[in-house]
Amino acid sequence: MLYQLYEAQRSLMEPFSDFAQAASKLYGQGAVWGQLPMAQRMAAGYDLLYRLGKDYEKPEFNIKSVKVEGEDVVIQEAVELDKPFCELRRFKRFTDEPHILKTLKSQPVVLIVAPLSGHYATLLRDTVRTMLQDHKVYITDWKNARLVPMSEGEFHLDDYINYVQEFIRRLQAEYGNCHVVSVCQPTVPVLAAVSLMASRGEPLPLTMTMMGGPIDARKSPTAVNNLAMNKSFEWFENNVIYRVPQGFPGEGRRVYPGFLQHTGFVAMNPDRHASSHYDYFKDLIKGDDASAEAHRKFYDEYNAVLDMDADYYLDTIRTVFQEFELVNGTWDVKNPKGQIERVRPQDIHSTALLTVEGELDDISGSGQTEAAHSLCTGIADSQREHYEVKGAGHYGIFSGRRWRELVYPKVQKFIAAHDQPQRRAGARESLPAEDRIKPGRNTAAAAARKNVAARKAVAAAPAKKPAARRK
Repeated sequence: MLYQLYEAQRSLMEPFSDFAQAASKLYGQGAVWGQLPMAQRMAAGYDLLYRLGKDYEKPEFNIKSVKVEGEDVVIQEAVELDKPFCELRRFKRFTDEPHILKTLKSQPVVLIVAPLSGHYATLLRDTVRTMLQDHKVYITDWKNARLVPMSEGEFHLDDYINYVQEFIRRLQAEYGNCHVVSVCQPTVPVLAAVSLMASRGEPLPLTMTMMGGPIDARKSPTAVNNLAMNKSFEWFENNVIYRVPQGFPGEGRRVYPGFLQHTGFVAMNPDRHASSHYDYFKDLIKGDDASAEAHRKFYDEYNAVLDMDADYYLDTIRTVFQEFELVNGTWDVKNPKGQIERVRPQDIHSTALLTVEGELDDISGSGQTEAAHSLCTGIADSQREHYEVKGAGHYGIFSGRRWRELVYPKVQKFIAAHDQPQRRAGARESLPAEDRIKPGRNTAAAAARKNVAARKAVAAAPAKKPAARRK
């Protein structure tokens, strides 16, 4: 019933929010009432009301280009694989410069596993943008559960793990190998996914980079950990799980609603958020457009939350924060064939491991991510590293100045040190974006490649032998 009440309240507030936006423009500089006394304060006040009452949609990655060796490389998003609850999103890179093209072709392939813990994958926009300078990048773009029809079935933590394995195999089939970076919540299912692949004897990712995740939530527990550990499983099931109301594709699906998650986020630091909104109001009055725009960008992302499928959320609470099945060695996962498999991190041998923690992380406490090293006993000491980022909070290890200046150089160097030449088993004739020039440009390089390919095809044709007859 709470979800229905929230939707009714949101629908009621929508016209008032639209009015506040219009009034802000009327009192804005150069507008009809912009010259009236107190007009700037009125405009700022209405703008703040609009932002407090508006509905925040899923943001865009909006990465149009990046610099590679000082040259602009065009970025185009594409969905590589569309699953019921997730899209494997690829960031294709295009260039006309032959020397840049050669660099792009040789760079490592990275799968970034984004959190499914409230915010959209766009929270890792800075992570993606930075890594695109030196890597071919894919990311898990999780879907809002209220938009997934009931006909698509349930989604459990086991399904999350199976998705990750499928995505890894997809990149291995395309390139021969890949690297995996997991941020926050997915460090646990990623470690499980790679462990299961190792136990089966499958090819593994070359590296795993785990950043700020609750591998062992018993270490230095934070407020988030304490809530999950001190409340019973039944409490979560009875107090935070609701059904999606009418009007959405996922009508009837049991979810942990995004608006409840957002309330929890704000409740962790209410004074900080109140101060931030007041500073925004003052910046509008002063005409500090840069600071006001920075506020908008942050809260456009922070306030955009998705519904999580109830089965997945409750599985995570029980497995990660209450029974600690990963660290206790008691975690069993159901594969797509319905078979039960035990998660054994000690079976991982050929994958290098890098863990990253923020000194001031208030989401995943000190030592929680580093605990992965004590579980992965099969990885040689020369293949593992741990890095604590001084002065960094949770978001600072994957976004912002500390990520770009301190963390990323470590991650980039670690991946490069353990990379291998890419090979495509059963390669397709159509090359990936990094192996093509930007479409629509008839350059001499493109023509030369076509001529060389044609000559090779003609030269190879007479050399073919007829198939041997069966005796």
